[in-house]
Amino acid sequence: MKNLIFIISLFFLINSYSQDLSQPKGGGTLDIVLVSPGDGYSIMNFEGQISGYGSVFVKFKVSSINSSKTSGTLDGQGRTILEDGTLITTPLKGTWKRNGELMKFYFTDAINNGAMNFVMWDVKLLDKKAVVQYFELHGSDN
Repeated sequence: MKNLIFIISLFFLINSYSQDLSQPKGGGTLDIVLVSPGDGYSIMNFEGQISGYGSVFVKFKVSSINSSKTSGTLDGQGRTILEDGTLITTPLKGTWKRNGELMKFYFTDAINNGAMNFVMWDVKLLDKKAVVQYFELHGSDN
């Protein structure tokens, strides 16, 4: 009987903290407006429209972790202006992988309104575009 209660409790605990990553909450396409190379890193600026967030502005420092420059870390800041004029901000921390002209960014954000998202970008360097999808982990506190 104790084992059954433990298993049922564990089931409810796991299900109450699970995240659904099967369908994105939203997304959009951002333009690459700047790529500034450095020694072992690049600064990349993006801007565009993201559903649910309005006008988005992002700056990343993209650092490589290998000599072939095919993977690494990213560190940045995001700003967005909602349709009602509210400015929200977030730090951005994550990783990236590159295959030819396509880079994949994976990161989480922690928005100053309490929302948290897991975010994936497909960055097409030659097209100067980033296709964005985000998955809501926690809604805003507001």
